Amino acid sequence: MATPEEKGWDAIIIGSGMGGMAAAAALSKLGHKVLLLEQYQTLGGLTHSFSMEGFTWDAGIHYLNCVAPEDRERHMLDWLSDTPIEFTSMGSIYDNLHIGDAAPLSLSRPYEAQERDLKDRFPGEARAIEAWIAALKEGRQASFTATSTRAMPAIIGSAMKWWHSHAIDLWCKRTTQEVIDEITDNPDLAAAFAAQWFDHGGRPSKASFAMHALITGSYLESGAWYPSGGGASFAEHILPTITKAGGEARADTRVETLVIDNGRAVGVRTAEGEEIRAKFVISNIGARETVNSLLPEGSGHQDWIEEINALPHSVAHFSLFMGFEGDIEDAGATRSNHWIYPGGKVDVVWTDAPDNRPPGMFVSFASLKDSAHDPGPSRKYAGEIVAWTDWSVVEKWARLEPGARGEDYREFKEKVEDILFAQFETYFPDLAKLVVFRNLSTPLSTKAITGHYRGGFYGIDVTPKRVLSDALQVKTPVPGLILSGQDVLTPGIPGALWGGIFAAASIDPKVWRELPK
Repeated sequence: MATPEEKGWDAIIIGSGMGGMAAAAALSKLGHKVLLLEQYQTLGGLTHSFSMEGFTWDAGIHYLNCVAPEDRERHMLDWLSDTPIEFTSMGSIYDNLHIGDAAPLSLSRPYEAQERDLKDRFPGEARAIEAWIAALKEGRQASFTATSTRAMPAIIGSAMKWWHSHAIDLWCKRTTQEVIDEITDNPDLAAAFAAQWFDHGGRPSKASFAMHALITGSYLESGAWYPSGGGASFAEHILPTITKAGGEARADTRVETLVIDNGRAVGVRTAEGEEIRAKFVISNIGARETVNSLLPEGSGHQDWIEEINALPHSVAHFSLFMGFEGDIEDAGATRSNHWIYPGGKVDVVWTDAPDNRPPGMFVSFASLKDSAHDPGPSRKYAGEIVAWTDWSVVEKWARLEPGARGEDYREFKEKVEDILFAQFETYFPDLAKLVVFRNLSTPLSTKAITGHYRGGFYGIDVTPKRVLSDALQVKTPVPGLILSGQDVLTPGIPGALWGGIFAAASIDPKVWRELPK
């Protein structure tokens, strides 16, 4: 059996999402030889793009925060990339809320501008709105404190949490809804406060307020951005850093199990039976998926495994990918996104699909955000509807291969697609006339791409228990096994990016010295 030195791999990274690519590229920058393995046919995880009928969509990116020119995350991405990724600002208005029968409410940045937006709509709620903006700022800082301990030795992390225990109790341990209820009893204002919750996947009644404040506040701090060329730009710019340093990135390579030797993770075995060894293994597929799918039976550390499995999963979703031909801006499309709640309530999930219309959905027109998009002579544009749902609506087909799910699954998808499009048509009647192509993805698609338990788009849910969990440390109890990605820190691209950096630095602390400030 070849030793790591003979084989030459310093680290194997499982999963090529943002956290995996970041960890692999950071180690590559410091001269380590890494092997990045991806079970899906396309590298990039949920940052990858795909095309059908001349239209291109992103699998998981709708807009990004923390990538303004002055943001540290932007400098980190430039360092990790072979050539810099270009990002385009979505402008001062980045989200529009359609709640009940009220007129759409446009939300702008920074904090002061959004405070003004809300006061203009709710002139009698000035004190509550000011309290909300203040809470967002304080909650965002508390989230930094809680998550930064994930890469610290346990004794230091515990001391830091103790030192900041008041802020953690106030913002991390309470849910978004609990904080809102303390600030206002106006249901319309409360709905506006919580409407963007799918940006992190945590329902207001379940999510840690600190996580909501972190994600929401990051857009207010640095704005909303979109990568030139779409989500595929991440892999296109970062993967060459790995290969030019002697590393490899392999798609369509499923890791079946970790190889454990004397209690230490020393490599992986693929579904094809290939055994590959390395000094370290980084798992970027999610904490729950790591302990349930990769750890061999009898590996020990049962308390750690049980603590991870006790953490709830995030919500699932449908995506209806649409192709338009024509002048979509004239018909009502915008660079800013649209959050639609017909019934006026925002803490809702579509659990009875497709029998009733979705109680909430998100509409995005990626082509208008992408500075590299060329609509061509036929003026082709891509758009998407997202509706959050529960795994239970597709569970009965989960064990069947895509081609074996039968006529009832095809009919189910058709009904979901039709009802989503009908609701879209209600809000954008002129745009609906320009749709020439539609394709629906279900939570089964998310499961196929990511392997996430019950199709959870964001992996582990952002509950207070998750935010404060000691089980989600970068260094696991299994020597040689490192966790990366959004489960380590926070959902989304910036959180996964930091998760990758933390993972790489846990192997080679020189990452912190080389990382741009």
